[in-house]
Amino acid sequence: MIYDLTTINRLITYAPGDYVRDSEKYLNSRIRRAADEIFNHIDQSRIVLLSGPSGSGKTTTAKKLTADLINLGLNAQIISLDHYFLTVNPLTAPRTPSGDIDYESPACLDMPLLNEHFEILADGGEIVIPYFSFAQQARAEDRSAPMRLEKNGVAIFEGIHALNEQITREHPEAYRVYVSTLTDIADKGDVLIDSNGLRLVRRIVRDDSFRGADPAFTLQMWQNVRRGEVLNILPYKDTAHMTIDSALPYEISVMKQFAGDVFNKIPEDAEHYDIIRHVLDAFRLFKAIDPSLVPPDSILREFIGGSCFEY
Repeated sequence: MIYDLTTINRLITYAPGDYVRDSEKYLNSRIRRAADEIFNHIDQSRIVLLSGPSGSGKTTTAKKLTADLINLGLNAQIISLDHYFLTVNPLTAPRTPSGDIDYESPACLDMPLLNEHFEILADGGEIVIPYFSFAQQARAEDRSAPMRLEKNGVAIFEGIHALNEQITREHPEAYRVYVSTLTDIADKGDVLIDSNGLRLVRRIVRDDSFRGADPAFTLQMWQNVRRGEVLNILPYKDTAHMTIDSALPYEISVMKQFAGDVFNKIPEDAEHYDIIRHVLDAFRLFKAIDPSLVPPDSILREFIGGSCFEY
């Protein structure tokens, strides 16, 4: 799918509030449709697997999906696959071609424990969800949490590897959702910012604002993030029962107001700076839109702040 720059600027000029509402309404309708299908799928499985690449808005999508499922009478809970990371062992951890630890690899996950937990939940038993401390690169045993699926309960397992065949092969009955930006923005047929560029903008702004990550470092890591997506995420996206395009046509008109100062922190001799230069050149072509028009439950709030959800 392609959004047209001229159309975006025209609608922002004459009806910005309506444009934001219509954009959000369409995305919300896709999430509600997924909730309806999960509801109808409940007799087959009470496990939902939600995947998508970095910057796709998985976390907010999972939260909005949970709210819709609750409205349908289901008791929905979210479990982050991040907590199933194995304690990092430098001797056995997977490596990138450059020799760094490959945190994008599914080998970082405790697949046996994850599959065991799926089976226990399906049988009505109780599991103890581990807690992974990214600061310590290890599990914190004192922060694990018990969980059991109650009547009409649904467990949404959210993470980049949720659709990996090591999981879906063992649990083909689970309902599968894939979330990502799937739309490019073009001007007169020329792509200004592609779907991957949208995610990169989101991630740099979020990591700088809320995760204390230097923008140049995030940019440097992006090539390995993309490598991991090609190897470990994209091959399984077509196995999803539902695909949700999380791109919002108005988002660059908002993000340009947050990203400009952040991107200026990146030195021009930084690795992969050409990607950012291309995006910065495109920013000036978009009319700005008042960020206050972005709803508090918008996926965009995951990256710019002000969300009604906790992260």
